[in-house]
Amino acid sequence: MNRANLFVLSKQHLTSDSDDGEICQIVNNVGGLHATGSTTPYLSLHARCCQFVKEDLDVELYSKRTPGKVRCVRKTIYIHTKDRIPIVWKATAGQVLRASKGFMASRGVTDEVYGKLSQDILQMLRGREMTAAEIKATLKTDSDVSSILYFMCDHGLLIRGRPVKGWKDRSHQYGLFNDYFPDINLEGLNANEAIITLVKLYLASFGPAREADAAWWTGLGKTKVQWALKELEDQLVEVSIPEIGEGFIMLQSDRKRMEAFKLPREPVINLLPSLDPYLMGYKERERYLAQENYSLVYDRSGNATSTIMVDGRVVGVWDFEGGGEPLVKIFLFRELGKPLRDEIFTKAEYLGEFISDMEVRVMECASMIPLSERTAGSFMSPLKGSTDLYSHAKN
Repeated sequence: MNRANLFVLSKQHLTSDSDDGEICQIVNNVGGLHATGSTTPYLSLHARCCQFVKEDLDVELYSKRTPGKVRCVRKTIYIHTKDRIPIVWKATAGQVLRASKGFMASRGVTDEVYGKLSQDILQMLRGREMTAAEIKATLKTDSDVSSILYFMCDHGLLIRGRPVKGWKDRSHQYGLFNDYFPDINLEGLNANEAIITLVKLYLASFGPAREADAAWWTGLGKTKVQWALKELEDQLVEVSIPEIGEGFIMLQSDRKRMEAFKLPREPVINLLPSLDPYLMGYKERERYLAQENYSLVYDRSGNATSTIMVDGRVVGVWDFEGGGEPLVKIFLFRELGKPLRDEIFTKAEYLGEFISDMEVRVMECASMIPLSERTAGSFMSPLKGSTDLYSHAKN
């Protein structure tokens, strides 16, 4: 067992001794929940909270409004808590707004058109929420309303609200940011303060990590991250990880915790969704993935598929197929022995029941097509087309 890996797993609420905690505590500890895919945050929390039900996150997001969705690191939508939103927004606003304004321009929306329609949208959403289709129909415009809404969200004027038809739906309502978070001042920090804080928060969630990992995860680039690390140097320590190498950085406050960390007696098994925070936490992934299996887990754009992990190392892939008889498929990279396989299948059943709200079958695939040989988006259904199934592993 790799102590560093298991220590990070513990910080990520992925070991049995991890405190389940409140949802907002978990969101902070894992560096935010990846929320580009509608189901990912629910499945990430399910992997970390024994008693989690889908409504728990909905209550936090749309009733209590303690966390919210914001585009930030790597121009990606994350769920962050109210205290973190100003930090991640200010640190990444430059890269995010350039990209979203460029997208809006590519859709034919001029500054003049945006100026008028954005004001109309702000008036329209006072005291209520609407979908993109409803907003477009009310505006009676041929302009690309979706790109305008994206830019308004990225600018801190709007926020993505409740999904229209439940947790799996990619369509959602839009509301006014100030209606959700009247006390948040997005300009309360200057950019440099926000960048330093963001890099420190990254190390708190994912350290020990390398400088390249922090630069990739934040999307800020090498120069800014090097500067931030220099500003933080009296709070940091460099360590090595056996079998991986040197040059890893962590918070000094974490070093003693890692050295005192008690290794679990039993194997730590996790079934993580695609784009889970832990899977997307590092640029250099040899710490948890053998190079020969890289194309089975990451596509050509670096998106992580749904994985099976043992002691912080990826040992396989899982997939879910709905329909009249829901099915969880798994593909294991190597033989693990019956006790481990049985436990994996038990967890797969539990996961499938969470997704489908009914009993599921679990089947094992004999082979898998590498994601690098498939079309974009295939990481969302990694075992699609894998019809060479064995019987249930426990038989």
